[in-house]
Amino acid sequence: MRNLPVTEMLKQPFEVPFPEVMAHPESYVTAVFSSLVSEFLIMPKGEGFIDYETFEAGYEKLKQATSAFRRMTVVEILPVAVNNPITIIVLRSILGFSPSEWAYVASQRSGVEITQGFARSLDRRVRMRPTEPLKEQGVTYERFKVLVEVACHLLGEGAPATDATRLHRLAKADTQSGITSLRSLSGLGVPYAMLLYERFLGRPFAGHRDSVSELVGDNLESVIEDVLSSAGVSYRKTKRAERIPGFDQAPDFIIPSEFNPRAIIEAKVTEDDGTARDKVTRIQHLGELSLAGQPPDQPKFEVIACIAGRGFGVRREDMRKMLIATRGKVFTLKNINRLVDHTGIHAFRTK
Repeated sequence: MRNLPVTEMLKQPFEVPFPEVMAHPESYVTAVFSSLVSEFLIMPKGEGFIDYETFEAGYEKLKQATSAFRRMTVVEILPVAVNNPITIIVLRSILGFSPSEWAYVASQRSGVEITQGFARSLDRRVRMRPTEPLKEQGVTYERFKVLVEVACHLLGEGAPATDATRLHRLAKADTQSGITSLRSLSGLGVPYAMLLYERFLGRPFAGHRDSVSELVGDNLESVIEDVLSSAGVSYRKTKRAERIPGFDQAPDFIIPSEFNPRAIIEAKVTEDDGTARDKVTRIQHLGELSLAGQPPDQPKFEVIACIAGRGFGVRREDMRKMLIATRGKVFTLKNINRLVDHTGIHAFRTK
């Protein structure tokens, strides 16, 4: 393979004829990698985000109601949880459970059916309206009461002994010995509310990252929409799990429409190389679909990838596969403004 000048090596694959990409794929893999930008340090808050001040207020309410965690019974906790629902988020954080896990354990312990869907809905309701009192009636209240009762029993018991090969979920500094551990940690001067808040958000912010993953992807899709709209291009943005004739899985964008697809765009933001690999496989499948029954140089529609995040910058072989499947039409947030001019989409420009 000939050595390319630095300036040529950094030329993007969509700027050159596809045979050039095929002749020097590694150079263009490097070019795409150089334009990838990761935004994993910044996340959208999204609806239902609980800030620390709100969480701490709930913590203090729970601490006061239980006399600094000395009396962790349903008699003390249920009234404050009803009037200040944010305390439920605090209680769940002390347990270290997800909403679904709490529902499962409560069902097993009480014999009352509490579905995971109910637990997730309750958790979202509290996150959306953390200071609005709950109604003390109906099935929702009865299930809510069972959740609190089981939490109190678990915290009263602490972590049971296990063999050397297993670890109990309550074997944490604040719950190992039940209320004794909880009371000791909260009284040591440790910023226990902050510890619980970080646990609530998840291993560094994992719980929150999972909850806003769609919003992160929506940001990239919004940029694509802006680029297409600015050029006056007709397009169809599909919905999650939508069925489109001719596709086993709907592409993110179809130009100009699903009735006459001339170009399709797959958009993905990921900080995880495993997720990136899944998207590459999906794009490869679309590339094969575009060539089914067609001459190699005359695909039925153009396959375009718009990507962002460090996940795509990990595996060079995966990027090479993506370049081949899209015939070099891979765009990142740094150069997505050139999407229309450097693809067949320019034929549909009206502005």
